[in-house]
Amino acid sequence: MRNHIEEYELKAAGKAYRISEKNTMYFIGVTTHNSSIMKIFPQWAEYLQLGDVRLDGINFVLHDKPENYRQVLKYIKKDAESLGALVTTHKIDMLKACRDLFDVLGSDAGLMNEISSISKEKGLLIGKAMDPITSGLAFHHFIPEDHFVKNKGYLFIMGAGGSTIALTSHLLRKGGKNLPEKIIVSNRSRGRLEEIERVHHQIKSTIPVEYRLTPEPEDNDSIMKNLPPGSVAVNGTGLGKDAPGSPVTDAAEFPEGGFAWDFNYRGNLVFLDQAKAQREKKGLTIEDGWVYFLHGWTRVIAEVFHREIPISGPVFEDLSRIAKEAR
Repeated sequence: MRNHIEEYELKAAGKAYRISEKNTMYFIGVTTHNSSIMKIFPQWAEYLQLGDVRLDGINFVLHDKPENYRQVLKYIKKDAESLGALVTTHKIDMLKACRDLFDVLGSDAGLMNEISSISKEKGLLIGKAMDPITSGLAFHHFIPEDHFVKNKGYLFIMGAGGSTIALTSHLLRKGGKNLPEKIIVSNRSRGRLEEIERVHHQIKSTIPVEYRLTPEPEDNDSIMKNLPPGSVAVNGTGLGKDAPGSPVTDAAEFPEGGFAWDFNYRGNLVFLDQAKAQREKKGLTIEDGWVYFLHGWTRVIAEVFHREIPISGPVFEDLSRIAKEAR
């Protein structure tokens, strides 16, 4: 009979979370129980033949107390039925509070000072930052293999948060010829620009990067107007999902023959609506964050359950179909 850890050890954020009674993966976020993944995961688990498993949500307030993060991670580390977790929103705060509790940290976790995947292997607790992998997979899903060879376009990302740090770090380290001629990162506040620049300075790359302070949407309009044909414009701000609006105005001019990508896949995606209005005139390819969402979850599930999950092909398409139907 398993040796349950006392329930008080899983008290955090003013709540006592239930003891796991079966193999459990956790979803650590803010409003996890409202997420569509709670409906999707059981069907994915059945399709992937993961066995009798459960996804359980744990909610923290933004920038919660370090002791709350530590209580939960200590429990996951000690409890045999707790297999790992996917972390959103609290990636930086979790690592800052709990760095000493991990036995192994991936190199990207150290570079980005965050973790999005918690797993176990041979009794060791492992923390990884998966976003450089998952954002890169999502990016290359819709960018043709020879696009930047034929088109000397730029990558322009509005918003300097974690996903932007992840994608740009992936591209700066990637090597090869099919890479943007230049990367431009804009943000409304200077602090995030300084942080992403700090991360980039640790990477040896030949791709030039510009950091632009853009307190108003019109500032992003000005940058986008001067992008060369074939450039990729990205909404990495969260506007449209976390808050209403878009990082550009309706007067913004998207790049000729380029791409408009929103990291979000749900919400009122004004940025993509603005792009759709110019799709035919500009020859735009428009992409939402659905594939990014799929890779974000399937890569962490693969880590937690030690399963090979394809990044493309029939199995990946089945997982996408199952998720869409479950939503």
